[in-house]
This record gives sequence, structure tokens and C-alpha cells, in this order.
Amino acid sequence: MSNDAEAKEAFALFDKRGAGTIPQESLGDVLRALGQNPTQKEVAELASQTGRDIDYNTFLSILHRPDGFAPAGTADDFIRGFQVFDKEGTGTIGQGELKYVLTSLGEKLSDEEVDELLKGVKVESDGTINYVSFVKQILGQ
Repeated sequence: MSNDAEAKEAFALFDKRGAGTIPQESLGDVLRALGQNPTQKEVAELASQTGRDIDYNTFLSILHRPDGFAPAGTADDFIRGFQVFDKEGTGTIGQGELKYVLTSLGEKLSDEEVDELLKGVKVESDGTINYVSFVKQILGQ
């Protein structure tokens, strides 16, 4: 969990004008920099409750909201999600299908974000990826 000194430092980095405020558009980036993982929808909802510029005290109340540091999901949650696409029960998903899922469903990633995510991921000779290993690698487990 983030402490207030880290929060102040991160806030200051996004306070480009030195006015003691950050633009509403930077809210998600600052929260993520401090270890939270809000969805774009959550960021939009939080931002809609603020003015165009967010002062430090308002930011702190957003940062310390209930469940702000709740994990996005467990490894088992993500693995169960990938199992939906594993019709044969092999523990793998096609690389193209994985890219489609990540860019089209849920919290959509850009092609560039997916390419970055897939760097260093072992792709089998048949073009599949072991999704259990993938999830554990991404979550650092």
C-alpha cells in the first residue's frame, strides 16, 4: 500500500504546472503509479465526481477509498477465464486468440500493450501459449 509521502511525490510528478492540482485525465495514471489497478470505467466514475483539475486532498480521498488497493483478480481467476477458450482442455490458447481476447474483451489493451505483454512469453511450435505459465509470469508468481 502506498504511503502519503509516495502519494505526494507521485502527485507532484503529474502536477506539471506546479498549481497543486493534476488534470482529471491523469488520475488513472497516478493511481496506477501508486500500485492501484483501477479499470478505465472506475477511473471515469471517480473523475466524474471531481472538477477538471484535482487538488491533493481530493486525490488523497480517492487514493484511500475502500477497496482502492484491492487486487484485480487472483491467478486462479485469470486461469479460469482462459479455460473458457480452451475447448480441448490442453492448457493452451492460440497466440492469435490470446491477442484477440486481450484487445477485444473486458478491459481492452492496445496492440502495443499486448505486444509488450507477450515479450518473453514462450510460444510453442504450434503457435499456442500455456496460459497457466502466462498468467503466473504476468502476475510475477
